Amino acid sequence: MTESGRIAWAITGSGHYLKECLALAESLPNLDLFLSEAAAEVLHAYGHPFKDLKTRFRIFRDSTASAPPVGLFYKGVYDLLVVAPATSNSVAKMVFGISDTLVTNVYAQAGKCRVPSIVFACDVAPAMETEAPSGTVKVYPRSIDLQNTERLKEFEYTNVVTSLDELRTALSISEPCRNISSF
Repeated sequence: MTESGRIAWAITGSGHYLKECLALAESLPNLDLFLSEAAAEVLHAYGHPFKDLKTRFRIFRDSTASAPPVGLFYKGVYDLLVVAPATSNSVAKMVFGISDTLVTNVYAQAGKCRVPSIVFACDVAPAMETEAPSGTVKVYPRSIDLQNTERLKEFEYTNVVTSLDELRTALSISEPCRNISSF
């Protein structure tokens, strides 16, 4: 997928296909993890301790107000940003240009640097099953959450995927953005 650069993989506070997203991330070379505060909590709750992840990835955590790791996008370190899984909260912030977490900040900076992003949105249907720490649960995303997912699909340098299969496919192609004309 990328020849010389690295992949930035950002995780938000969702357990939706979290195990599968981590397995995909682990299968890719030259990948760094960016974790929101909520992601750090959710990873622990789902049985993925931070200390175990540190043995497999270089990790940046949401621990400062200015999010210094975003500067790596300006230095050309990353060829691709993947946000997977992406909560409705993070998607809404992306849609409205709010970059107050490490994940939403790297998404904003990736766009400003014309680094393509793949966003695996969690809330994509009026009724869904998702994985909770205690097992599978039924969830009913609000219409605003579904609308924000649709709005994000229109953003330049952004490919919104709505299933694990779409994420796998997007990771296997050389140009992961839908809005390729804006390059």
